[in-house]
Amino acid sequence: FVLVLGIGYYYFTDSLENNTIASIQRIVHDHRQMIESFLMERKSNLEFVLNTYTFEDLSQADKLKRTFGSLQKESSAFVDLGIFDENGLHVAYHGPYSLSGKVYDQAPWFKAVMKKGFYISNVFLGYRQVPHFVIAVAKMNQGRQWVIRATIDTQIFNDLVKKVRIGKTGEAYLLDTEGVFQTERRSGGSLMGSDPDRPKYGPVHDGIKAFIDTDAYGEPFLYATTWLKEKSWLLIVRQEKADAFKALYQAAYLIVLISVLGGIIIVAIAFILTDRIIRRMERMDQEKDQLGEQLFRAGRLAEIGEMASGFAHEINNPLQIIKSEYALIEMIFEDLKKKGDIKESDDLAEMGDSIEQIKVQVDRCADITQAILQFGRKGESVAKDIDLQTFIPEVTGMVANKAGVHGIVIEQEITDQIPGVHGDPRYLQQVLVNLLNNAIDAVIVRHGSSGGAIRIESGSAGNRHVEIKIRDNGSGISSENLKKIFTPFFTTKPVGEGTGLGLSVCHGIINKMGGSMLVDSRENIGTTFTIQLPSAK
Repeated sequence: FVLVLGIGYYYFTDSLENNTIASIQRIVHDHRQMIESFLMERKSNLEFVLNTYTFEDLSQADKLKRTFGSLQKESSAFVDLGIFDENGLHVAYHGPYSLSGKVYDQAPWFKAVMKKGFYISNVFLGYRQVPHFVIAVAKMNQGRQWVIRATIDTQIFNDLVKKVRIGKTGEAYLLDTEGVFQTERRSGGSLMGSDPDRPKYGPVHDGIKAFIDTDAYGEPFLYATTWLKEKSWLLIVRQEKADAFKALYQAAYLIVLISVLGGIIIVAIAFILTDRIIRRMERMDQEKDQLGEQLFRAGRLAEIGEMASGFAHEINNPLQIIKSEYALIEMIFEDLKKKGDIKESDDLAEMGDSIEQIKVQVDRCADITQAILQFGRKGESVAKDIDLQTFIPEVTGMVANKAGVHGIVIEQEITDQIPGVHGDPRYLQQVLVNLLNNAIDAVIVRHGSSGGAIRIESGSAGNRHVEIKIRDNGSGISSENLKKIFTPFFTTKPVGEGTGLGLSVCHGIINKMGGSMLVDSRENIGTTFTIQLPSAK
């Protein structure tokens, strides 16, 4: 446990440290993009002015004033605006200082913009003796080059750079290549002052560099540095190490606490689980004994089932003899009546009814024995593709007359191009006829000879299956009986009218075809049987 905890602590703290460093790198990346976007937007503002107005237009004080007003609507960072000719003469100026007429041909910024066409200066004092920096853009027009220059509000730019908030001690600032502050540092570092930590940042580099080091006063910091793309300024974001990794230290204390509590909990859980396991083993022993009893009973039931199948076969033989003898008696009885050897009387009529009743009961016994043999038979069936579009109407036609006699309307809705199914048509016919007969009986119980309806629906059920539904508005099945309807010998019909094998046989047939049979029923509302079978294609 201690080893696992130690390994987990190592990987957790390493992951947390990497996440902290990755977070400050992401902040530096986003902050650099924001600063560069600010500078490029100001450049674009000046280029728009250059491309909109001529040198002569902007040389006019009123025009320059209106242009400056438009620029300030775009950004309040613009402090002033000036126009210079190719000799560095400040031709026109709008701002808080008196700079018109001054010559800047030797100023570093003027030389740079005349050479490159665009320049952002470092912070400098200039004629006004106030720290500031400028953005200048040059344009060549009809063989004449001229320059537009704007001073950027140092305080606005300073606030933009410093507004990074990382924990309690996080700060951001800019340095030039010489290590001179281009913005103030919140923890100490004035504008245009030198940063004593400049050597720690190393030479100009690509991408973002993150490291941990102490500052000039010995305080450990987490640093992340990157150079701006459009200006040789170094962006530094730093945070005191204790503040940066505060979550890491808290995690260490938490892990120690969890270790102690975890040990206590594990011991307690071990006792609880041991007790539960012992109890479960005792229950399993009891269940094992119960399972043995159930297997014994299941074996006895299986033996009874085999015996029942044998009994049905044996009973079927004398039934056939009785049936033959009945046919002989009926023939002799009819002959005697025709010859006049016996006269018509009430006793004779009663004897005729008795003979007919023998036939009815023999047929009923034969049906029962055949159902039992069918239920237990293991013979092979002849399977083939069944076209439901023709098959279902044929089966429905077999019970249509019976339904019509009792005023029951049978509706069919078979989807066009329904896939066929694969199986023995005799067995599927047996299933559908049984369900339809049951539906007719249920409808008669509730509606008598009028108002009954049965609906057969068939279509694709998705997932390469076909669905057949048989709905009726009959008497329905109670929730208690609904659980037993597929059990052999269970029936809700009166004694003598049902064997209780129909639905169990149907259920077995559908299962053998790889399908399923479901039932949904409500008393005095109706019943729906749903058959799902794999499609043949």
